[in-house]
Amino acid sequence: MAEQEPGGIKIISENRKVRFSYHVLETFEAGLVVRGAEIKSIREGGVSLSESYVRPEGGELFVVGMHIKPYRLDTSRDYDPLRKRKLLLHAREINRLTVGVEKKGLTIVPLKIYLKRGLAKMQIALARGKAAPDKRRVIMRREADREASRALKRGR
Repeated sequence: MAEQEPGGIKIISENRKVRFSYHVLETFEAGLVVRGAEIKSIREGGVSLSESYVRPEGGELFVVGMHIKPYRLDTSRDYDPLRKRKLLLHAREINRLTVGVEKKGLTIVPLKIYLKRGLAKMQIALARGKAAPDKRRVIMRREADREASRALKRGR
């Protein structure tokens, strides 16, 4: 679930499907604006990035569809686990991402969420969707690698 990396970074959740479905062109680190007990739930690993995406709105970026489950000790009842959450980036990074989406037809996808010095951060990427033949090629390569490793194991 959560693993410690060098540099005090603790990975909470990773969206592995992104690298299969998209060509990742450029990555960015963004701060994540969370409310109240959401950070406690994130620290416990109660977050899911599947089906989430990033959307520019009014000169800002928001992550939509990210599920943060309610913290077990929180008493508030008006909690929406799928609400859109603001991402914090420099203005030039927001402009670069917005231009990529609006003019180049690219997509902004979340790659992973992690804690860095106690703060919730999200790695996002500017990506281009893969076509079906590209996906098939990846699957064929993965199966060929598996077969080769099996043959090496049998040969020992």
